[in-house]
Amino acid sequence: MQFEPPLEEGRLLRRYKRFLADIETLDGETLTIHCPNTGSMHNCMSEGGRVWFSRSSDPKRKLPGTWELSETPQGRLACVNTARANALVEEALQDGVIAELAGFVQLRREVRYGEENSRVDFRLDYAQGPAFVEVKSVTLGFHGTPVAAFPDARTERGSKHLRELASLARQGVRAVQLYCVNLSAIEAVRPAVEIDPQYAAALQAAVAAGVEVLAYGAELSPAGIRLTRRLEVIL
Repeated sequence: MQFEPPLEEGRLLRRYKRFLADIETLDGETLTIHCPNTGSMHNCMSEGGRVWFSRSSDPKRKLPGTWELSETPQGRLACVNTARANALVEEALQDGVIAELAGFVQLRREVRYGEENSRVDFRLDYAQGPAFVEVKSVTLGFHGTPVAAFPDARTERGSKHLRELASLARQGVRAVQLYCVNLSAIEAVRPAVEIDPQYAAALQAAVAAGVEVLAYGAELSPAGIRLTRRLEVIL
């Protein structure tokens, strides 16, 4: 995935009201841009830190740009635009990067399923039956360790998705939780039990029910992002 138009660099002044961020461009311009992230963004931003954003020329938009990348306090790059995760995963699926999910004959997005009125990110159809794939974007890293964690804030929605996947798995349907790790210099992923013990328990229950858990890491730069390799999942 290449950024088009190219990203511009700036410095973070502050993030506030969840979806807003004030930045200063390299030219000294102060802008308020959209922050496309509903999480806490814990450990992936700092005031004064470098950020990269996409600028919009759409006159109908209220804000002139969208925050895409952040330099973290640990010196990593993080893609803070969570909407990028599904596009990255779809690109990797189509290119055969995710070997465990290769060989599908049809890919469908946002398919309704489950007992709690959910939509799964991807339904992949194979000759032997479907696979339901839920994607989560991971950006929570820590000093001194290459292990990232999910989630960065409490997420009832995330627990709900795990319950839905577990229900499918108990019925003999292939169900996959896929962590898209949009954070550089990471080797493994774990549940953030210290942030959301309910989610961590739901993940353990899902695994016990037969849900597959995969994690793939991204190469990130201001030019573009792509998923490249499988990471360890620590349960």
